[in-house]
Amino acid sequence: MAQRGALRVLVSGASGLIGTELTAQLRADGHQVLKLVRRPPVADDEINWVPSARTIDFRVLGEVDAVVNLSGAGVGRIPWTPGYRKTLLDSRVQPTQALAEAMNQVATPPAVFLSGSAVGFYGDRPGERLTESSAAGTGFFPDLVTAWEAAAALAPAKTRVVTMRSAVVVAHGGGFAPVRVPTGLGLGARFATGGQYWPWISLHDEAAAIRHLLSSKLSGPVNLTGPTPATSDRITHAYARRMHRPYLLRVPEGAVKLLGEAGERLLLDSAKVIPTLLEDDGFHWRHRRVEQAIDAVFAKD
Repeated sequence: MAQRGALRVLVSGASGLIGTELTAQLRADGHQVLKLVRRPPVADDEINWVPSARTIDFRVLGEVDAVVNLSGAGVGRIPWTPGYRKTLLDSRVQPTQALAEAMNQVATPPAVFLSGSAVGFYGDRPGERLTESSAAGTGFFPDLVTAWEAAAALAPAKTRVVTMRSAVVVAHGGGFAPVRVPTGLGLGARFATGGQYWPWISLHDEAAAIRHLLSSKLSGPVNLTGPTPATSDRITHAYARRMHRPYLLRVPEGAVKLLGEAGERLLLDSAKVIPTLLEDDGFHWRHRRVEQAIDAVFAKD
């Protein structure tokens, strides 16, 4: 039975890494979770949609309290071919537009729309302290995120919209796969100088931050990152230490660039992103340091 104050939350991307953790946390809180799926539904909590065709039963949007949009192809896949760059863009913008348009078709739209975004908005900004008030960077990923957030802004005026500029989630897969896989093979390495800042957040705190935003009064862009910035050298070294593997290699910048734009963006870009609004709003992190986040990943094995 749902608890008093329980919400009906519609989630896209519920079967992914973040969506699975978020669903578990929401249900533990007593909320009801409905999942948007791109196949025929096989359970009562599933609703079919075709975001590329903007096909969704818009009536559902009038029956939920909040929508959490986590749709998007993974950035950890290398290389980013021209075709995959299009996939990265379309898999984010099209579902967001579909949800926003559906909300506009109901008399009582959801009170809250939490839409995915990314710290890629800031681009490569060595030496800068980046908060939600910082301007967009330049290049493919800042342009992608700008388009993604613009799609979320199409939601009804009466709906509180938050664009969640998430860091890479510390997990076995996703954006940290280029680090974890070679490290597990004994090939732990520093990338370039190792001094570039890699925004990060633990899986638990990513989902917990989304839960926090459901009841917060915040709107607009919110950085979802760990509160203690970490350099790539600190992160890769922590992985090697936790996996009991050597950390002896150095990968020069030129070698990383052979991986193409994905390698450059994931491994060489520096962005010291600060979660100012979450801090000021009273959010409490379980994992304040990246070493704690990495330990939590392996504790689940």
